[in-house]
Amino acid sequence: MKAKLALVAAAILMAVPVMAQARLGGQAQTNHVSGNYMEFRNADVYTGPCFANSEVGLTGQDAVLAWQVSNGEWNGVSLSGLGVVAVVRANATLGDPYGDPLPAKAAFFVDERANDAQRAALIAFAQSQSAGLLNDVVAVAPAPISFAADSSRMGWQTLAVGNVVKLSTRAINMGDMICHNEETYYPPLAGHLQHSMPVVAVDSSYQGDSLGVTWDDSNRRSSFVGKFAE
Repeated sequence: MKAKLALVAAAILMAVPVMAQARLGGQAQTNHVSGNYMEFRNADVYTGPCFANSEVGLTGQDAVLAWQVSNGEWNGVSLSGLGVVAVVRANATLGDPYGDPLPAKAAFFVDERANDAQRAALIAFAQSQSAGLLNDVVAVAPAPISFAADSSRMGWQTLAVGNVVKLSTRAINMGDMICHNEETYYPPLAGHLQHSMPVVAVDSSYQGDSLGVTWDDSNRRSSFVGKFAE
């Protein structure tokens, strides 16, 4: 089984630069994709400057970026109904204007229902949204990816990637205000978001073995939920 997964991952990694080369070679496809986005950081993104300054340089280098494609295609490959998740270990606090997060390492999880072309397109799409943050790929694995949202409660969403990545969020409320000088201190890491809002990560965990780090975090004002379209 491990040998099979290794062959699948190798095929995906080889396909990604080929697809990028095709775009540069004058055969660029028209891309139209839209869907839902979730993000986690191991530092508060909605906070006061004093709290942010106490974390910068010490934490905030780990992140999860997750896309659920509702409709659309990338480079002529349909991605409707599929998901892709990237777990990042950066070189500095993400969003710190005085720190360089690169080189950053990224472990990708691509929807297990996708074929090889779709998996490569999902990675190419995610990399195009993240300003170089996801370019150094250290691992790719197919996995069951599930997104869910509670339409009756704003900000309540969940993400699960097998037993490796978990994230659940809720809206920020007055009880989450500490200094009452909070703001969206760091913007989301992904581009082309039509809408995004900072939320509380009720629970977040990563138990993979590709980045040299794992975590189990909770009740931090460290996430975003939103919608993307390109």
